[in-house]
Amino acid sequence: MKETPKSITFPCLPVAQPIGEFYIGTIPAKDLRDITYFDVRRILKEKREIETYLGIQRELNKKRVAEIGQYVNTVDACFPTAVILAVPGVCAQFNADNNTMTLSNYLDPESDQEKVLFRQIAKVLDGQHRIEGLKDFSGDRFEVNISIFVDPDLSEQAYIFSTVNLAQTKVNKSLVYDLYDLAKSRSPQKVCHNIAVALDQAERSPFYKRIKRLGTATEGRERETITQATFVQALMPYISANPIEDRDLYMRNELPARARGDEESKLVFRNMMIDKRDLDIADVIFNYFSAIRERWPAAWNSAPQGNILAKTNGFRAFMRLLRPAYLLLTSPGGIPEKGEFARVIEKIDMHDEDFNVDNFKPGSSGESQLFRQIQELSGLSEQIRLPL
Repeated sequence: MKETPKSITFPCLPVAQPIGEFYIGTIPAKDLRDITYFDVRRILKEKREIETYLGIQRELNKKRVAEIGQYVNTVDACFPTAVILAVPGVCAQFNADNNTMTLSNYLDPESDQEKVLFRQIAKVLDGQHRIEGLKDFSGDRFEVNISIFVDPDLSEQAYIFSTVNLAQTKVNKSLVYDLYDLAKSRSPQKVCHNIAVALDQAERSPFYKRIKRLGTATEGRERETITQATFVQALMPYISANPIEDRDLYMRNELPARARGDEESKLVFRNMMIDKRDLDIADVIFNYFSAIRERWPAAWNSAPQGNILAKTNGFRAFMRLLRPAYLLLTSPGGIPEKGEFARVIEKIDMHDEDFNVDNFKPGSSGESQLFRQIQELSGLSEQIRLPL
């Protein structure tokens, strides 16, 4: 079936920068999806070195697309940065009188220029995950701001891509979680942030002045061993299986669903969050890690090179052990005392000096190895309730 001439027109302005002139505009999400392409197959087939090296039009991350697809339907969804497109000159016509851009397919059979179908007008240099995620948008209106480069050659495309993806500094995840402190509405992210802050500020807490709130060392502190992001990401699976959805419900003044049945044994703190028992969750973590601190005081309180107990791998491994330890002692919603956790922890026949990088390598493999060892030594894999 032959394609007929098609075009779209939208508001647009020219921008002059050292790289040359390009255009910025706004376009409905559906129109953007209709005219863009990623051309992954051709790139992989031809393996042109500069595109392969830089990763231009790399394979889509399906998990990221799914997350964006969910995000675009939240009450405060926003894409403030531009999707960047490369468009052939024969397809673009800017009208300076009314500041509009018209993009059209190119079907002239008598021209040496190759045909350009409507679905191939714009090549995506940055933003392919956002475009794919917008396929799941179920609202009435979502406009996307775009930057259009007309007739850029391959080297210019590569330069633009590298500038966007390599030169820009990514926001520290701990800073992102810290900004939830400013949020007016409740959310799993804000709850986890509040608990991290409470445990970092309480003088008797095992985490007193130990959490890097912004992900980097705090001036005047010498014993910060984990980042806020590490803390929040380890706690979140006990509170929410879908933090984006839960946050959106709170933003809409609706309560997330309570955990019931088997789900309650996985999301052990979820109903406490819904009931606004944040401080009770903090008490559980306080009591649990206080027992760990008293079991291995030298490893917890000292910070020699190579010691891991109070650092990321040690913390994450023991946070994984928290769920079975907690369920051994109580039902979801309960607050075991430090002494009760101590009865579980004392079964782990390890010494302070055992928590080192020689025994447990840095990275996820070392964390998993430590978790398996403490789970086995504690007997928690059997899930037998201790006598009270």
